[in-house]
Amino acid sequence: MTDVRILGTGAYVPERIVSNDEVAAAAGVDDAWITGKTGIRERRWAADGQATSDLAVAAARAALRSAGITADELSVIVVATSTPDRPQPPTAAYVQQELGAGDAAAFDVNAVCSGMVFALSAAEGVLTRSGGHALVIGADLYSRILNPADRRTVILFGDGAGAVVLGSSVYHGPRIRHLALHSFGDLSGLIEVPAGGSRMPVDARVLDAGLQYFTMDGRGVRDFVGDHLPQLVKGFLHECGVVPDDIDHFVPHQANGAMLDSVFADLELPRATMHRTLTHYANTGAASLPITLDAAARSGAFTPGDLILMAGFGGGMSAGLALVEW
Repeated sequence: MTDVRILGTGAYVPERIVSNDEVAAAAGVDDAWITGKTGIRERRWAADGQATSDLAVAAARAALRSAGITADELSVIVVATSTPDRPQPPTAAYVQQELGAGDAAAFDVNAVCSGMVFALSAAEGVLTRSGGHALVIGADLYSRILNPADRRTVILFGDGAGAVVLGSSVYHGPRIRHLALHSFGDLSGLIEVPAGGSRMPVDARVLDAGLQYFTMDGRGVRDFVGDHLPQLVKGFLHECGVVPDDIDHFVPHQANGAMLDSVFADLELPRATMHRTLTHYANTGAASLPITLDAAARSGAFTPGDLILMAGFGGGMSAGLALVEW
């Protein structure tokens, strides 16, 4: 158990609403096909001048207001993203600069759609050792790396950011009781952007082949989630000393509506309410967990003492689990 508390939450999505009809034509599908396969009706895409750090800063400011602290009180900023502003420097550096958080160490974490839980774990370690306040942000801008003609991906993703402010046990607030991180590197090929790194720099050949775009083996991802997540959750709850009946809320990564229905049934959490934001925001990568947590919190869904299971899963392959006592 830890003594780290959630002091505030925040989220931001871009203003531009992108309907299923808008993405369907180039992908060779229609609105009914997208809704039936995914449960997604629309998503938000960033404006031309917006970058991941801009989304992250907006979510961060909302979380700081919620927590009632200022940026100069932060000791660490962790940004979970797989779509950074640039390969260097870390996107967190731009966030630190824009917020005026000059005393905060700032760095990025990339565990793709599990990134928010990995970032929470990193921030928890800093606070447990040194105290202070941490700002943890999940932010992704997938619209920049989607192939408009690839119906396996372009229909699924939106842009957004979510954030939490953490503090030590001297503060009141929801408590992070336990975190667990898992990686499966042998399955790393299921989700990737082939080009743009040191193994395959972008050149004319890469652009002609479309290797700069995000790719995903949808069936392989579904198999990974179905094969691994139920057992990981079962073991995690055992480590936490709780049983499935104890869980009041399930906040999952917003991967795909049909997948979430299947996963939720397999997890056998009889009293839990599953929270969704994908209908209007789609899959926002590392942002989906904090966006959904913030939406539920602001709606008044959580009451003191509720147990919330958060589950991130995605590229790497990876999975991150968190148990929060509200």
